[in-house]
Amino acid sequence: METRKKVLSAIQPTGNMHFGNYFGAVQNWVNLQESYDCVYGVVDYHAMTMPYNPKKLRENVWELLFNLLAVGVKAEHLFIQSLVPEHTELSWIFNCFCSYGQLSRMTQFKDKSQQSKQKADDSFISAGIFDYPVLQAADILIYKADFVPVGKDQEQHLELTRNIAERFNKQVGKDYFVLPETLYTELPKVMSTADPTRKMSKSAGEKHYISVFADEARIRKQIKSAVTDTGDQVAGVMSAGVQNLFNLLKASGRLDSYAGLMADYDHDRLKYSDLKAAVADGLVTMSNQFKERKSEILANKKEYKNQIKASSAAIRKQAQQTVQEVKDLAGLANVKY
Repeated sequence: METRKKVLSAIQPTGNMHFGNYFGAVQNWVNLQESYDCVYGVVDYHAMTMPYNPKKLRENVWELLFNLLAVGVKAEHLFIQSLVPEHTELSWIFNCFCSYGQLSRMTQFKDKSQQSKQKADDSFISAGIFDYPVLQAADILIYKADFVPVGKDQEQHLELTRNIAERFNKQVGKDYFVLPETLYTELPKVMSTADPTRKMSKSAGEKHYISVFADEARIRKQIKSAVTDTGDQVAGVMSAGVQNLFNLLKASGRLDSYAGLMADYDHDRLKYSDLKAAVADGLVTMSNQFKERKSEILANKKEYKNQIKASSAAIRKQAQQTVQEVKDLAGLANVKY
C-alpha cells in the first residue's frame, strides 16, 4: 500500500469564519483530506504575538474548531498547538539554526509590527512578532510535512523553513528533515463586497466580510449591496466588483449559473441583480448546510471537545518522536517516550 504524502496547514484562532477564510483556505483543507495525510493546527501560540485577550483567545480556539468541524474538516486531522508543547521546544532549537538577518528580511514583520502598535496603542512590539517564522518552521517540520498549501504572501516563510531544515541537516551530517514543497491549488481570492480592491477581512469592519454562519437575511443584504462598478474601470475589462461576485458564484459550486451569467456578460446582457441573486443563493445554501451541522456539534460540545483533545494527543506522539530524534542528532540530553 502506497504511503500518502503529508500535508500540514494551520490557522490562527480568530473565532468566527467568513467566506474569505472558507473559500481561501478551509475548503481546500476539506478537499485535501481525500488525497493526503493531513495535519491541521489551530495555532494559539501564534495568536499571542499580537495584543490579545487571554479569555477570548481560549473561546476563539474552540469556536474555530467547532466551525472547522461544521464545514467538513475531520476531527482526527485537527490539533491545538498549545496541547503539543514540542512545537515550542523545536522552535528554540531552530532559533539556533536561523540568522538574525534572515528574520529581519521577512516582509510581514513590518506590517505586523505596525498592526501591533495600533492594537496596543503604544510602542510595544513583542519579540514573538519577529521570531514567529521560526515557530512556523517548527510547525511544519515537526510533522515532516511533504507539502504546505500557502499563498504568495507565505512563500518567503516556506523558503525560510527549507533553509532552516537544510542548515540543521548539514550541521548534524544527515538528511533528516524533508524539505517541504509548496502545494499549489486553485484558491479563489475573495475580496470585500463593500470594497473589491481589498481582501475580505474582519479587521476592516463588519461590512467587509460575510460570516459563513450569518443569518440568511444578512447574507442576502450584503450581496445585494455589493459594489459592482466604481466608475473608473477600463472599457471592455470586467470590474473588480463584478469579478469578485463571479468568483464567489464559482466557489459556491453554482457552475451552471456561473456559465450562463458569464455568457450574459460576454454578450452585454448581464443584469447585476441576476448575478447578485445567484451569488446569494449559492452562499445561503452552503451556509444553511453548515449551520445545521454546527447546531448538532454545539448540542454535543463535550463529545467534540474530547475528540479534539484525543486527536491532539495522538498527533502529539508524532511531534514527540521528531523532537526525540532531533535532540539525539543535536547532541542534547534526551528522554525516551
